[in-house]
Amino acid sequence: MSNILNVGVRALQANQAALSTIGHNIANNATVGYSRQVVNLATVEGQYTGGGYIGKGVEVASIQRVYDAYLTRQAALSKSVSAQDVSRAEKLLQLEELFGTGKTGLGASVSEMMNAFSDVASAPTDLTARTVVLTRASETASRFNDTATQLANLQRGLTEELENSVSTLNTLITGIAEVNRQIQAVVGLNQPPNDLLDRRDQLISEMNKYVQTTTLENNDGTVSVFVAQSQPVVLGTRALELKVANDPLDPTRSELRLVNGSTEVKLQDSMLGGGSLSGLMRFQNEDLVEAQNLLGRMAVSITTAINAQHRLGLDLDGDPGGDLFTPVAMADGAAFASNTGSAAIGISVADASQLRASDYRVTFTSPTTYTVTRLSDGATPAVAPGPPPTVDGLALDITGAAATGDSFLLRPYAQAAGNMHTLFASPRDLAVASPVQASMGTTNTGGLAVGKLAAGSVPAPANVTITFTSGTQYTRSDVPGTFTYSPGTPISYDGANPSAWTLTLSGAPQPGDTLTVGAINPAYAPLDAGNAKALMDLRDMKLFDGAPLTDGYAALIANVGVRAQSAQYAADVSKSIAEDLEAQRTGVSGVNLDEEAAKLIQYQQAYQASAKMLQVAQSIFDALITTVTR
Repeated sequence: MSNILNVGVRALQANQAALSTIGHNIANNATVGYSRQVVNLATVEGQYTGGGYIGKGVEVASIQRVYDAYLTRQAALSKSVSAQDVSRAEKLLQLEELFGTGKTGLGASVSEMMNAFSDVASAPTDLTARTVVLTRASETASRFNDTATQLANLQRGLTEELENSVSTLNTLITGIAEVNRQIQAVVGLNQPPNDLLDRRDQLISEMNKYVQTTTLENNDGTVSVFVAQSQPVVLGTRALELKVANDPLDPTRSELRLVNGSTEVKLQDSMLGGGSLSGLMRFQNEDLVEAQNLLGRMAVSITTAINAQHRLGLDLDGDPGGDLFTPVAMADGAAFASNTGSAAIGISVADASQLRASDYRVTFTSPTTYTVTRLSDGATPAVAPGPPPTVDGLALDITGAAATGDSFLLRPYAQAAGNMHTLFASPRDLAVASPVQASMGTTNTGGLAVGKLAAGSVPAPANVTITFTSGTQYTRSDVPGTFTYSPGTPISYDGANPSAWTLTLSGAPQPGDTLTVGAINPAYAPLDAGNAKALMDLRDMKLFDGAPLTDGYAALIANVGVRAQSAQYAADVSKSIAEDLEAQRTGVSGVNLDEEAAKLIQYQQAYQASAKMLQVAQSIFDALITTVTR
């Protein structure tokens, strides 16, 4: 009698456990990260009798979660990659919106400024036309300033987002360590704590959205979590902390650090792998830097070229022109903390047409030799010997004593756009007259004509008279000898300052024809517009990687646009992959309500049958008692 009662009780308890587990699955159908659980039943070992073994029923061997470690790991990693691509794409979209097109764009402002010189060239004494030029120049500087401010605001917003993400990440790290402690406390019971394991897996999955992780299982049931490939953030039940700090080489940028007691270790961006933090850091250190450098190079190149040409003119009062814009002062190279020498590096513009939109790293291979690495592409451009030495149009002013291994970070364009300003507001100070003029001889009979006369210094040197002895030869008053004439071939001043002026002639001269080049007559200077035309011609100057000055902004927005488009495509692809892998994981571990409903009916019937078994046993027992008591 006791055997059938025990069998019935065990069956009742086993089916009750199955029903409870099914109910648990149904209740957690919508719980993120929940893995479906199943009851594993086992036959109780039978009792031997002379007639054979009599079974003792069933028992619950274990309750396990349906779990695929590979799919869970791949789903978490794919989420990490997707989060990285999505966060970067979102930031690039914000960056793209800063560089507008059309009449409100920075490019239109530059073009309008350069075109404004055409009105001055037509009427050099018109103060209104001169005022328009200064207004356009001021507007251009203001738009550069505004764009630089918006980039700085984008960086500040990025820093705040990094800090918020790291705060959430630290909460997840602490949560994983706490779940590890709880798992460690029950691991000796030899049954898996399914809900705790699910919770830990979900915390790790959430953590992967911020930074890609790797895990290592320990013998005590805990897992250790690592980021940046080898840096531990969870060691069993111990949680470490991440923080956002200013980059010591550039305080405007942020870096991630791992705090371990009193020690802080920088997490290398290239080692982060995936996660939104990786995407944000990549945006900061690649995309945003590129945009700042492109914008800053535009400011440096335009101000340098215009200032250089403006200084070669005369204003309305006949005085030499000065700078139209404030010369952009570049920050000195930032020394690495590991430097042991006393060297310092200053930067200035040597050739505006050769500037590259990039940061640089200077590394001393000995106290007197060094290499320069262009960080935008990793190339090591040749350094032209000085003094001063130059690289990519930049002059390097190295002072002090360097030590072998010393390094410096050069960011010549980072703050340039924000420091662009006009220097004067009086239209009379606009230097649009050329200091040099060419006068044809009054008795010339040939078709000789001045194609172009470009000044190279102020004031102009003494007069030089060119006399043609034939249609193909001429003499000069400043240099003995006979020279060959070829239309279109430049003729330069040959005195103490060879760049004082350059003359290009056209047409066919006759013997005896003369031409005199010298300083302009002060009485006619206000009516001259030679320098206005030279300033206007800067529009076609090859200033940005071989592109004209007016195309510099187009190249900038094309660069940002291509980056944004590429990032959005990568985000769409990685998001699709992440969704597919999560669907596969859910297909294995997720709860299917139809399947659970079928099992619910199955175990309900088994439970009822078990109860019926107890009812039968009770009836037999009652009949036995009644018979015995008669």
